[in-house]
Amino acid sequence: MNIRKLNRDEKPPMELLLLADPSEVIVQEYVNRGECFVAESEQEIFGVYVLIPTRPKTVELVNIAVAESYRGKGIGKQLVDSAIQKAKAGGFKTIEIGTGNSSIGQLVLYQKCGFRIIGVDLDFFLRHYPEEIYENGIHCRDMIRLSQDL
Repeated sequence: MNIRKLNRDEKPPMELLLLADPSEVIVQEYVNRGECFVAESEQEIFGVYVLIPTRPKTVELVNIAVAESYRGKGIGKQLVDSAIQKAKAGGFKTIEIGTGNSSIGQLVLYQKCGFRIIGVDLDFFLRHYPEEIYENGIHCRDMIRLSQDL
């Protein structure tokens, strides 16, 4: 598996990005503001993440997705670890991530990768998404914010 920055002339893998965020408008906006990285093997892209600088010395991991047929193989952890290393190499001191209150697996993964919960943005998904989101049988309403010092 190779993880690399998406070239300027390449289109972002929207089908993967939309697995982690259902709003094409929001995804396109942050892809334009950030740097997109892809995981591939034999020229097949099966994983993606996006890093966006948000404040001085702070970067946010805003989207991380793995194709369904590749899940359960540790690729998500490798993508998060790659994002942490890219952030360190970029001179950032803090990396942040946010996920839905219903994203149980993601909350486990991020904490295993060293992130700590720093806050909750109440009703984030109700304010920013026109359609209700349900995941794991839970109404996704709030953004759980996590952070890691680099």
